[in-house]
Amino acid sequence: MTKTTDYLVKSITKDGKFRAYAVNATQLVEKAHEIHDTWSASSAALGRTLIGTVLLATAGLEGEAGMTVKIQGNGPVGYIIADGTANGTVKGYMGNPHVNLPANSKGKIDVAGALGTKGTLSVTKMAPGDKTPYTGEVNLVSGELGDDFAYYLAQSEQIPSAVGLSVFVNPDESIQVAGGFMIQVLPGASDEEISKLEEKLKGLPLVSEMLRDGDTPEDILGKLFGDQLKILDKMPVRYECNCNKQRFAHALESISADDLKKLIDEDHHAETVCQFCGKKYEFTEDELQLIYDKKLADAAADQETAAKEGTKTPNTDQK
Repeated sequence: MTKTTDYLVKSITKDGKFRAYAVNATQLVEKAHEIHDTWSASSAALGRTLIGTVLLATAGLEGEAGMTVKIQGNGPVGYIIADGTANGTVKGYMGNPHVNLPANSKGKIDVAGALGTKGTLSVTKMAPGDKTPYTGEVNLVSGELGDDFAYYLAQSEQIPSAVGLSVFVNPDESIQVAGGFMIQVLPGASDEEISKLEEKLKGLPLVSEMLRDGDTPEDILGKLFGDQLKILDKMPVRYECNCNKQRFAHALESISADDLKKLIDEDHHAETVCQFCGKKYEFTEDELQLIYDKKLADAAADQETAAKEGTKTPNTDQK
């Protein structure tokens, strides 16, 4: 079994003015590449989205809450969807996993060219029991994704932030390294302190370069803050899908009775495929019939309830 090297570090400066996160997500992004058979530009775009999502989710969620990041661009990748949790799990999929473009002007993978520079980034947060999840949405500002996540934090959550996301793809399309960081400015930080941090960020190598040089998440944060950090937590991160057959049964319940009957009478079975992990779930004709019968029974019960409520005598207390 391959040893897990992916983990995320949460920290805060000793003076309480900056919150800092860094993550090595190499195995996580490699697993996404293997599941979706992504080509280099698609790997980088999906990988950066997954890294950004795991940083946001572990920083902004608690308990069993979840987060969905949706990115819609005008480039060949189309869209990317990623789900993250507070405990460091993430999963995702994209419109077109087979995008490979020439390098950009800096000699790097052209993520902005793959994703596009016009579009939106939205973040939806949902806690168990929530009936109205919170969604914040911003326009893409660069399509490189680090800047776009930072813009979302500034605009939707009013948290001035710096976000760095990086994926290095090997010639054989496998992922050599992947990771990122997120720095958030807290109340009390002076303009001078923020300016000093901005200068350090300008001189910081790409996360992929630092990881290829053997740097850890702690090393990455140390280049920005030296020994002025207090480590709050170190946690594993991983690509994990929690799909199961019952969830797909619920999905089949949501389609029309006519379509369900057609599956039973004409196809005699149904095969569903999870978009996040590619796992297939087969439903036999008998299983589909049970879902169909339950759907008819539920509809009849709803009609009976509505009829009873309709026959109640209204209270017309007229004077």
